[in-house]
Amino acid sequence: MSATSITKPATSVQPPEEFLSQPEYAQVTRKVRPAPPRYRNEIGKYSVYRANNCRRCGKCAELCPYGVHTRPEGYGLLNRPFDYRCIGFDCEKSDHYCIDACPQGALSIAANPCFETLGDYRWTADLIVSTWQMAETGRPPHSFLESELGDSEGGFDKLRFRFPVKPPADLRREDISTEVILNRRKDNRPELKMDVPWYGGGMSFGSTSIYAILSRARTAKAWNTCTCTGEGGYVDRLIPYADYVITQVATGLFGVREETIQRAPIVEFKYAQGAKPGLGGHLLGDKNTPSVAAMREAVVGTSLFSPFPFHSLYSVEDHKKHLDWIAHVNPRALLSAKVSTPVDVDMVAVGSYYAGAHIVHLDGSYGGTGAAPNVAKKNIAMPIEYAINRVHQFLVDEGIRDEITVIASGGIRTAADMVKAIALGADGIVVGTGELVGLGCVRCGNCESGRGCARGITTTDPGLEQKITLEWGTQRLVNLYSAWREMFVEILYRLGVESVSALRGRTDLLMHIDYENDGSKETA
Repeated sequence: MSATSITKPATSVQPPEEFLSQPEYAQVTRKVRPAPPRYRNEIGKYSVYRANNCRRCGKCAELCPYGVHTRPEGYGLLNRPFDYRCIGFDCEKSDHYCIDACPQGALSIAANPCFETLGDYRWTADLIVSTWQMAETGRPPHSFLESELGDSEGGFDKLRFRFPVKPPADLRREDISTEVILNRRKDNRPELKMDVPWYGGGMSFGSTSIYAILSRARTAKAWNTCTCTGEGGYVDRLIPYADYVITQVATGLFGVREETIQRAPIVEFKYAQGAKPGLGGHLLGDKNTPSVAAMREAVVGTSLFSPFPFHSLYSVEDHKKHLDWIAHVNPRALLSAKVSTPVDVDMVAVGSYYAGAHIVHLDGSYGGTGAAPNVAKKNIAMPIEYAINRVHQFLVDEGIRDEITVIASGGIRTAADMVKAIALGADGIVVGTGELVGLGCVRCGNCESGRGCARGITTTDPGLEQKITLEWGTQRLVNLYSAWREMFVEILYRLGVESVSALRGRTDLLMHIDYENDGSKETA
């Protein structure tokens, strides 16, 4: 059976007529367009100062190729510098260095002290700001920002690529394939094909703004990939994008209905989450608004906790009953099992295969938003970089590796992380936090509160939700996906690998810097 694109599933869901007239259902494309931040003074690495002796000659605006200095058409005045776009001292040796070119010497540059307050060891200020830049421009960020590595001193930050001296002469970037097949079982269900090797992770209605949810769905449609509802139910406004929306069945069964299962190309059982294994999902009371409560069939204002585990599952046979239930309700859906990464995760993956799953989704530690408790996500689950290769090798030894799709998530931040995860043995990636950062997240960690997200991303407050518009949110994520794919292809080209499928399991292309003395071929 040939692979079926997600845009043309075997049986497509026709959106109800009332949705077709809504502006949000307008055709979305992958076209990159500028999507500037919503805030006039976005945080950047440098601050540019214009002194009072500036004569508004406009020399800086003529020279700057990055849009730091601008003059509105028809006005003699210059705009205040958009210094978040400034590449700083990397510009010093160029012929457009505004500091030296200013005839009055009115310009100066310095490190932005606000920049140092951003982020943490995993999501550094550089990674956050470089993700913002990609979401604004659709291009890889300038080299003055570190866009591939954090400062965690572990995980993917310790892995480097082994690049050959030069790529094969017959390999061209435009020929490199980033497609991923999701059904490898060769059964009678669609062999769905994504155009990029990642899809959006589960973020439930209630945990994130409806506009963030819809922006992710529209981007999935544009890039022929998927996004996931999470465990909060399937809101009606997602129906126009049903061919790209994974619906989730979690232990609380919030919002799980037969009609939503029948819409989905993929149904995912969430057995555990890497950020909080053994705890189940939780939504605190101030995020449980009337609309959220109606979707989850709960009482407004009460905290909602999913039990752990499914109390109907204690064996592979029970697992198979779950999957058989979904297979009967939706004969075209692929079946996915999302699991955390205990020490026997390899046995869990094999059990999922024999239960009938098409996809096993490994969710390692450090996944989840700021709502996940640190005591869980930093101490319980196995880091995803260990789990991927362990599962891959075990499936190879069992002779079933080519019959199941392994998807990895939990702390995968960048295109470089994605390539490393696939080289370790995954078929594809789930992204989550990276999308939120693209929408402007500053990693403040207040995701659990209804009014805690000042940028309107992980909020259920009607006023704060207005900080994101559908058009802006969609374009930011379309741009981010475009930049990620460009960086992904560039790394594959430098590795001499022609496709994502050829990259899978190529641990020979990786090194761990703690155990490698020869750094002559290493890079991020």
